[in-house]
Amino acid sequence: MVTAYDHLWAGIMDEAGVDSILVGDSMGMVVQGRESTLPVTMDQIIYHAEMVTRAVSRAMVLVDLPFMSYHACTSEAVRNAGRVLKETGADAVKLEGGRTQVETIKAIMDAGIPVMAHVGMRPQAVRQLGGMGKIQRDEQQLLDDAKAAEDAGAFSMLLELMPADTAAKITEALTIPTIGIGAGPYCSGQVLVGPDMLGLTPDFQPRFLKHFANLRSAAIDGVQDFIREVQSGEFPGPEHSH
Repeated sequence: MVTAYDHLWAGIMDEAGVDSILVGDSMGMVVQGRESTLPVTMDQIIYHAEMVTRAVSRAMVLVDLPFMSYHACTSEAVRNAGRVLKETGADAVKLEGGRTQVETIKAIMDAGIPVMAHVGMRPQAVRQLGGMGKIQRDEQQLLDDAKAAEDAGAFSMLLELMPADTAAKITEALTIPTIGIGAGPYCSGQVLVGPDMLGLTPDFQPRFLKHFANLRSAAIDGVQDFIREVQSGEFPGPEHSH
């Protein structure tokens, strides 16, 4: 799984062969330049998810439910999850939480909408958990949250920022697949933020991240070549003119 936020990158990820694409509320930081995911709205996530689904022909597309789009009551959660599928054509939604979201997961699932749960470090709870990037180490609480979400009907589980052995125990305890980020190698699968893994966000260097390309440097080099050739008169040449 990788994240994508627009038509261009979603098409690249789909063509590359990823199994699933997450339209994450991480767009708040990656795309909008904010300090957290909290300001992302339903209208914004739907706008981006619609672009993504139009580009994808094979991968499963999941969409984050933003902060406060499912917290007030189950009816609002179902309505917002329904908006995502109806207005974007996505396959499923993702929400953060385990035991505290049992009734919400059940209600959304009862409406025929698949739900991926998210336990461990929960970016929407950044104020409660003491800041972004905090490793979650309460193994029993994490296990209880994961089991509660599975029992409520979640079809898969994202495990974020926890010790690898804890993630392994959760994966072993569940019958649904787990997708890890900063949770070690023993999950059923892995997820990274697309721009992060491709080297477009060089100032972001958490331990769990690996750069599989360095596209920021390549892009800067290309733009600088364009500037140089325009200033020198080399571009456009005869082959670029009508």
